[in-house]
Amino acid sequence: MARILITSALPYINGIKHLGNLAGSMLPADVYARFKRAQGDEVLYICATDEHGTPAELAAAAAGQDVSTYCAEQHTLQHDIGRAYGLSWDWFGRSSSPQNHRLTQHFANVLEDQGLIEERVDQMVYSVDDRRFLPDRYVEGTCPHCAYTPARGDQCDNCGRLLDPTDLKDPYSAISGSRNIEVRDTRHLYLLQTKMEPQLRDWLATKDDWPTLPKSIAYKHLDEGLIDRGITRDLAWGVPVTRNGMPRPGFEDKVFYVWFDAPIEYIAATQEWADNAEDGKARDWRRWWRTDGGADDVRYLEFMGKDNVAFHTVSFPATILGSKEPWKLVDTLKAFNWLNWYGGKFSTSQNRGVFMDQALELLPPDYWRWYLTANTPESSDTAFTWEQFQSAINRDLNDVLGNFVNRILKFNETRFEGLVPDGGEPGELEQKLYADVSAKLADLTEQMETIEIRKSAQALRDLWVLGNQYLQEAAPWTAIKTDPARAAVIVRTGLNLVALFARIAAPVLPFTAEKIAEAMGEPYPHSWPSTDAELELNRLPPGRPVRAPDVLFRKVEDAQVAEWAERFGGAEA
Repeated sequence: MARILITSALPYINGIKHLGNLAGSMLPADVYARFKRAQGDEVLYICATDEHGTPAELAAAAAGQDVSTYCAEQHTLQHDIGRAYGLSWDWFGRSSSPQNHRLTQHFANVLEDQGLIEERVDQMVYSVDDRRFLPDRYVEGTCPHCAYTPARGDQCDNCGRLLDPTDLKDPYSAISGSRNIEVRDTRHLYLLQTKMEPQLRDWLATKDDWPTLPKSIAYKHLDEGLIDRGITRDLAWGVPVTRNGMPRPGFEDKVFYVWFDAPIEYIAATQEWADNAEDGKARDWRRWWRTDGGADDVRYLEFMGKDNVAFHTVSFPATILGSKEPWKLVDTLKAFNWLNWYGGKFSTSQNRGVFMDQALELLPPDYWRWYLTANTPESSDTAFTWEQFQSAINRDLNDVLGNFVNRILKFNETRFEGLVPDGGEPGELEQKLYADVSAKLADLTEQMETIEIRKSAQALRDLWVLGNQYLQEAAPWTAIKTDPARAAVIVRTGLNLVALFARIAAPVLPFTAEKIAEAMGEPYPHSWPSTDAELELNRLPPGRPVRAPDVLFRKVEDAQVAEWAERFGGAEA
C-alpha cells in the first residue's frame, strides 16, 4: 500500500469559482485521489480557501462585512459547493487558520536565520485617491516586456513574466482606476530567491518525469533570471509579521504576502486535519510532511492551473529548500491549461460562463464531472461550448453508459425475475470479450496511473462501448427464444459488466457509480478491478437480486441549450 499526498491549488476566497477552476485543479485531483483510494493506497487529499490579500478586503467591503466574517461565510460556501460536486477532500482548511499563522511566521524566521531574508527600503505604488499602498495585483498597466495591456503588477497574463508593480508602464489603480498614483518609500522583507537558483535548478533536474507544461514554465522563469521577492505587504488582513514570536519593529501595520503564506497552508491545513480528528484517533501530520517524521515514503502530487506553476516551482520550493529543514517536497506537479468560454474568459460582469453553483441548478454534478474530465485542458487551452457539452452528455452518458445499464437490467427483470441468472457456459463471444476488456482495463489503469485525464475518460468510454457491442452481437432477446441457457450466460455477463462499469466509473462519476452499486447489491466505495476480465466478469453470485436504477442520465435537449446560451452567454456573446 502506497502513501499518496495530494494538494490542489487553493481557491481564492472571493466568491464561487467558475467551471475552469474546477476543471484545472480540484476535479482532476479528486479523480486521482478516488482512483488511488480504490487501489487500496493510503491517500490524504488536502485543500483550503486562500483568504488573505487585498481582494478579500475589497470583497468584504463590497459585501458590507468585516473581512473575518466575510471569509468565514465564503469558506463554508466554497466547502459546501465542493462537496456537492463530490470533491473528496480529507480536509478543506483555511489559510487564515492559527496553524498557518504560526507556520508562516516560523518559515520567515528560519529563512532569515539562513540569511535568505533581508529588510529593504522599497518603492511601492501609492494611490493618493485611494489613500493606500496598492499591492501588486491592484496596480495595472502595460507590460514592459510584451506591451500587453492590462498587465497586473505581479504577473503578465500574456507573456507570463513575473513583475513588480513599479515595472509597469502607464500604471493605474485597479481599485478606482485613478492614475493619481506615486511611488513612495516603504520597508519590506525580501526572500532572496537569487541565492537559491543553483539549488532550484538541481532540484528541478531530478524531475525528468514531470509533464512538459510545468517544467517549461519553471525553466522559463529560471532562465529569464530570478528576482528577489517581496514577502510582506502594507495591509491589515493577513499573517502578522513577527520575529522570534514578537511583533517585528516597523512592521506592525504589515502582513506577509499572500503568495508567501498560501502554499504553506498545504502543510498547515494538514495540521488542521490532525488537530480536528473526530474519531478520537490521533493523527500525525508529520508523517506526511516531515522526512524526519516518516514522510520518506510519501508520494506528493500537486494539481494546479498553469498560472500557479511559477510560484510552486520557484517561490514555494525556495521556501522549503531554503529552510534547510526536513520538509517533504513535491514529487509530481500536474499543471493544466485554461478552460475558456467560447474562446474568451469566464466573466461574471459580462454574463459569460457558468459558475459552480449555477451549473448545479441546471444538471446534477456527474454531468459536469464527465464533461470537464473528458475535456480537461491538458495539452492546450480548451473552449467550453454548449454544443460540445450537449454532445458529450447525450453521446457518452445517455447513449452509451446509461443505455447499456438500462437495457440489460430491464431485460433481466423481464426474463429472469430480476435475479442474476445461473446456468450455461461462456462461449467464444465471451472469450473475445474477456480479451478485449482485459486490454482496455490495462489501458485505463495506465492512463489513470500516469494522470492522463482526457485519455482516462476516453479509455473509460471505450469500455462502455465494448459492453454495448457485446450486447448487440450476443442478442439475448433472440437467444431467449431458442436457448435459455445461452441467454442466461449473456445476461449474467452483461450484469457483471454493469458492476464493472460502476467500479471503473467511480473516480469520475461517483454519484452514478453509487447508484449503480446499490442497484447491483455491490459495496460502495468500490475497489479498483484487476486487468483479468474473466475474473472480473464472473464475480456476481447467481441468484442475487438486482434491479434497474432510476434513469441515470437524461438527454440535454436543444431547447435547453438555447435557453442556457441566452442566460449565460454563448457563441454570439
